[in-house]
Amino acid sequence: MMARQVSQPILLQPKQRLDSEGGCALQQQIAAIAPQSHQIWVIDMSQVDFLDSSGLFSLVAGLSTARKRGCRLVLCNLKAAVRLVFEISQLDTVFEIFDSYDTVLVSLDREAASLRKAA
Repeated sequence: MMARQVSQPILLQPKQRLDSEGGCALQQQIAAIAPQSHQIWVIDMSQVDFLDSSGLFSLVAGLSTARKRGCRLVLCNLKAAVRLVFEISQLDTVFEIFDSYDTVLVSLDREAASLRKAA
């Protein structure tokens, strides 16, 4: 059995407001990604202060796009107010959410190591 290669993550960093305008911009960025099998797409939410239903829709659409393309989408650096929106909408159970970009990288390193051991 051949171990699959874990590629470098694609990093997206939406700015301040993830509303209809910011969500549309994020969807355009996601659509522009040339996917590779098993690629990781990381949305760093550290600069997002506001998230509404349009922004949530964009994130869910992005997750769906990633999955259809054989990729994985994760979120990191959610501020308290933004995290609360995910918890209230129960989307925190749908998305993989990490505390920081560094924890995403550590998780990927662990997965790659376990894949190497399994091979």
